[in-house]
Amino acid sequence: MQDQDEPPLPWREAARQVMYEATLREAEQRYGSRHPVYNYRWEHVNAVYTLAMRLARLTGADLEVIEAAAWLHDVAKEAGREHPRLGAVFAREFLPKTDFPPEKIERVARTIEDHMGLWREEPLATLESQVLWDADKLAKLGLTAAFHWIGGDLAGRDSQTTEMLIARARDVDWQEKTVASMHTAPARRAAEARLKSFRTLWTKLAAELAGDDLENGRGPQPAS
Repeated sequence: MQDQDEPPLPWREAARQVMYEATLREAEQRYGSRHPVYNYRWEHVNAVYTLAMRLARLTGADLEVIEAAAWLHDVAKEAGREHPRLGAVFAREFLPKTDFPPEKIERVARTIEDHMGLWREEPLATLESQVLWDADKLAKLGLTAAFHWIGGDLAGRDSQTTEMLIARARDVDWQEKTVASMHTAPARRAAEARLKSFRTLWTKLAAELAGDDLENGRGPQPAS
């Protein structure tokens, strides 16, 4: 808990900063550097924050709960599958040190705890948990996912060719289940469109690499 002699931290900036520091630790663990050429986790968290806040406004979810949960949802990502539970523990310990409304802290923690999994067999019960889950998974779909993948590859994965990236994208087998698991109507519509965009991107890229666009029915073009 907060020392009574210390003023509480402004919660928004404190949450952003503690999450950023967590991404640096993860980057060092994953890439061997706190400052890789592309900080995938920080990019992901910012995307989730933006999506979650827009979804919250569209659905009537509590904006403060969603904002805090979005910034902190991956703060314990180094723990792997345990990161939602440990992220919730962190939120319960960290937010009382700030000026975040104390009566909402447990809701933030439960929202963080609920965000695990790329798809769900049963929907989540509370709106805030639904919104964060949907936002987190939307950030793993579409052109956002493609560019985050490429950025992560540039940051530290073993050498990849474009053909290898295309093959990896085509091997993804969970995205349809993710789309079907979306809770909110705006997220479901966006997820369907993002999945189509993701597949179209790699299909068009493969076609360009193969030179398929040279055979467009126009015939040989004169030299300029």
